[in-house]
Parts: sequence; structure tokens; C-alpha cells
Amino acid sequence: MIQRTRILGLAALAAAGAALFAAGAGRPGAAPQTAGEAAPQAAGEAAPQAAGKGDGTEAKPAAGTVRIYSAERKGYVGVGRVRKSDEEGKEELTPEQYIVTRKGGTEPAFTGKYWDSHEAGIYKCVACGTDLFDSRTKFDSGTGWPSFYRPIAPENVDTRSDSTLGMIRDEVRCSCCGAHLGHVFDDGPKPTGLRYCINSAALRFAEEKE
Repeated sequence: MIQRTRILGLAALAAAGAALFAAGAGRPGAAPQTAGEAAPQAAGEAAPQAAGKGDGTEAKPAAGTVRIYSAERKGYVGVGRVRKSDEEGKEELTPEQYIVTRKGGTEPAFTGKYWDSHEAGIYKCVACGTDLFDSRTKFDSGTGWPSFYRPIAPENVDTRSDSTLGMIRDEVRCSCCGAHLGHVFDDGPKPTGLRYCINSAALRFAEEKE
């Protein structure tokens, strides 16, 4: 009965999300802010530690910047925030990407580019290029959306309460540009018990280089 209820609940959510996506409706998304790079995090590893000055103190970004983890530098960096207008978003993104990232839309389940992807690499924000998720933390949730049990680094995503569609959920956004990514739930696998349910349209995949 519990499993059947969950399946029905997921079906209802998918239908509501599809209707919202098709209508192009939703909350106005936060304007994109910055582009950045972030690092892969192997499954089972602890979250990346902050890069400091070598004296036991943690480096802090200057005013007007956001602190994210960079794979290229293998540490945390301060990236300047960039805010773009809604018109710029329409010009730079496809209609599907715009509805999801800027208007809080949800793509229909089992239709996105990455829901069944098994390639090794990094999933980046489609709006600004910030690394968001390592493929090694991706798992098959059976929901029809790309699912991860943690972000590449806690600082690279933001969460906030979302009460749309008649339910309370935790929305996930890119911490650099504010793009809507999806939602996070507490029914994921170990070691975190979390399920980051993310729209493919909010992601850009960078294949792992050998």
C-alpha cells in the first residue's frame, strides 16, 4: 500500500509538472548570476574541504562574489556574481531550458536527456557552467528524472522552501546564477539518504576526460 501510494504520488507530481511546463507557467526564476567551475567528488568521499591560506584559516570571497568548489583549481574559489535580464535568458537558452531554469518549470518524467544517462563525467548548470553533480553520485530512482544523492559540493547549490503545486518541497537552485534545478527529497540511498531530483533541461554534461 505504501509503495502504491508513493507511485501514485509521483504520477500526480509528474502530471502537474508536465502541465506547468507545457503552459510555460511558474514562479519568476532568480536571474542568472555567475559562471564557474567545480570539481568531481567520488562516491563515498567526504565533501571537499575549503582551500585556505596555509595558516589554518579559510579563504573567504570578496564582496559581490559567491564561493564555489573548482575542479580545475582543486579548491574553493570566489566567483563574481553576474545578473542577466530575462531577455538575455531567452536569447541564451532554449525554450525548454528557459521555462525550467528561469520560470521554475518541470520537464515531463522520462523525457529528459539525462534521466537514463550512465556516462562518467560532471553535470554542470546549463545557464552558467557551474559544476553541480558528479556522475558517480547519480542513481536510478525510478522517477524519470536525473537523481543524485549529493551535489558536487554543498556550496555549489542552494535550497529553499517551495510551496507550489499544493505541497511543501525543498527547491534546489544553482548557487552561482540562481537557476532552478529541481527539488531534493529525503528518500534517497546511503550515504546521505537524499535524492536530488533534477531536470535534464537545467543540466549540461561534460564527459570525463581520460
